[in-house]
Amino acid sequence: MSEPGLVVVDDAIALAFQQMLADRWATATAEDTTRDPGEPGVRLRCYLDLRQELTTVRF
Repeated sequence: MSEPGLVVVDDAIALAFQQMLADRWATATAEDTTRDPGEPGVRLRCYLDLRQELTTVRF
């Protein structure tokens, strides 16, 4: 993702997408979504640092 964007989704999809990002990059995650009355979808704010890609540790 090269710049911020808007996607209209429900709670489960928003949280699943956030988890996918957190599995790959350094991410400050949120635990809850917010909903604006009368607007479709939910809002979820997380902070993603694309410069800090996580690596898998194998034992």
